[in-house]
Amino acid sequence: MIRRTCAVVAALMLALTPAAVAAEVKPVATGLDIPWGLAFLPDGSALFTQRDTGQIMSLKDGQVAEVQKIEDSEPTNGEGGLMGLAVSPQFESDQTVFVFYSTSEDNRIAKLRLGEAPQPILTGIAKNRYHNGGRLAFGPDGMLYAATGDAQDKPSAQDPDSLNGKILRMTPDGKPAPDNPFGDSLVYSLGHRNPQGLGWDDAGRLYSSELGDATWDEVNLIEGGKNYGWPECEGECGNGEFTDPLVTWPTRESSPSGLAVHDGNIYVAALRGQRLWQIPLNGDGSVGEPVALLAGEYGRLRTPVSAPDGTLWVTTSNQDNNGSPGADDDQILSVTP
Repeated sequence: MIRRTCAVVAALMLALTPAAVAAEVKPVATGLDIPWGLAFLPDGSALFTQRDTGQIMSLKDGQVAEVQKIEDSEPTNGEGGLMGLAVSPQFESDQTVFVFYSTSEDNRIAKLRLGEAPQPILTGIAKNRYHNGGRLAFGPDGMLYAATGDAQDKPSAQDPDSLNGKILRMTPDGKPAPDNPFGDSLVYSLGHRNPQGLGWDDAGRLYSSELGDATWDEVNLIEGGKNYGWPECEGECGNGEFTDPLVTWPTRESSPSGLAVHDGNIYVAALRGQRLWQIPLNGDGSVGEPVALLAGEYGRLRTPVSAPDGTLWVTTSNQDNNGSPGADDDQILSVTP
């Protein structure tokens, strides 16, 4: 792990960054438009969002089709739009999915039965051109977790009354989970700049990837009630008031978006870093040395998700305003590390 110590040590660690290793990759879908959220339905088919078009798409047997468009979703000419997607744990009975998206007024979370109008369960999350967070995921406790960015308002991350710069934990109706650490509050953890990855290991531990400012990106072990330091601290600071990250990278090597826990590893998709980081995960929640996969091969990577066939599906994000799309972009890739 590259530690924030001094310039000499950082330079040395950068020089020793592990070389990229091979992985088997097969395209699952091509010609997409900034796929962002990705989740599987009980029948093995997938749903994904397209950030700037506001579409929910289906992918089944290699065929992509529009399910519906979220009419009030509005891109921010930056990082906002139709982002996170989560499938209800009771989908077979309630046919419900959840989306996180930007409107003309705010970022919000809504639930919907496919083909029907979204019903907002949480509104008033501040939006901005950048730092919208946007990830949604159901935890093993059945609660819905949401990662929100600071919306370029740094103090909001330390404000317990703000929904921004947080990881939120709620019931499927958008109410604070009964045992949240700050009483009748949606806030589960605070001090985040722009978290975009959420994933749990087999022991129920929650991990999150977070885009740093100009120096350090992070992977954090998230615990209820903990403060992760932003904007007072970026990367590892050794301040007892804040929880230090498990892993840090220079921003040019990562700029992480999504995270998945898969087959004994944490996988983090890197945008600017254009690689898939594989981080060995130990039984006690500690981590080993990160290894780079797919380095520079498919451009900007956005979202990794464990697929029913045992592979890891990974979306590219080359059609966004920082990318250089190739003829097949954007894509969903099936990766066997």
